[in-house]
Formats: sequence, C-alpha cells, structure tokens
Amino acid sequence: MGNIVLFMHVSLDGYAAGTKGEMDWIHVDAEIFDFVGERVGRTNTALYGRVTFQMMESYWPTAADQPGASHHDRVHSAWYKNVQKVVLSTTLDASAYVNTTVISQDYAEKLRQLKKRTVGEILLFGSPTAAHSLLAEDLIDEYWLFINPVVLGAGIPVFKNVQERQLLKPLGTKVFSSGVVCMRHEVQFG
Repeated sequence: MGNIVLFMHVSLDGYAAGTKGEMDWIHVDAEIFDFVGERVGRTNTALYGRVTFQMMESYWPTAADQPGASHHDRVHSAWYKNVQKVVLSTTLDASAYVNTTVISQDYAEKLRQLKKRTVGEILLFGSPTAAHSLLAEDLIDEYWLFINPVVLGAGIPVFKNVQERQLLKPLGTKVFSSGVVCMRHEVQFG
C-alpha cells in the first residue's frame, strides 16, 4: 500500500506561500536539488493540486531541451515525463496531458483507493490547497518540510483543516549549507 508524502517548502512561521501566493522567498540550489532528486527518483506517482500542476506542466516537459539545461533540469524533466501524475481539479481535462489522471470529485475515496493499489509512495508536491484537503481527511502519511530561514508574517499556511492532533515520529533532519532545514516526520495513526 502506498503512502502519501507531502514535500513542501515552508517559512519558519509556517507558511507555504505569501498572501498572494508568492514563493520568491524559497531557497533552492544544487545541494537541495541533489538531495530531493535522489528521493524523488525512487517514486513513480506524483500528486498535485491544479495550480502547482499547471506550474510544473509549463516548465518540466521541455526543461531538458532548453539550451544550457542544468543536470537537475535534465534528470527531473525525464522523471516528470515518465511519472504517473494525479491532479486534484474540477476544471482540468486529463486527456490534454500525458500520464495524468484528474480527480474531480470524491477525491478522498479515490485517493484511498489509489493508496491501496500503489506500490511505493505518492509524493504531493507543494500544493497547499490540495494539502489542506488531504489534511481534512487524514490522508497524509509523511511530511518532508523544507524550512526556509525566513519569517513571512502572513500567507497561506501549511497546516489548515487538521481535524485532530497528529502525533509524529521523526524520521530525520538534514541541514543544508544555505540554512534550509529538511525535517521528515511520519504520522502516527491510531
């Protein structure tokens, strides 16, 4: 059975984006890309909200073809083209995309079914609105939070719609030279 793992950048005060969705405060570099790339490369299912999916879709399918594409761009672009993508959206048409399933209704039940038939993990990339929906249904099994050394003061929170206290088991911490800290936790159900 597959687990849903939330990969998200977060400010020190718990926001996934600024008040207008801005993410210009997120720090990424080769060290972080290599760390994430190794982990992502072992996964064959990606989960997105519509906004994040459209942002990814506008870049990753052709990123490797661009002049001067970085090693990370080439590797992640190849992964993105082949991974099974699942998108939570009431407006997207799946037939317009490759390797993509759109869930437009009954998402909680359909994601539970997806978890049952998935071998390995399902990575939820960013997508705070989708994360809030999954939090409301206790569908997130693990967190990989990349805490950036910045305080936003306001914005879109990472944690919203949590129905009850969640006990977490620490799985590890990685401190990057930039000051970003990746904290990994597993949700302890029951």
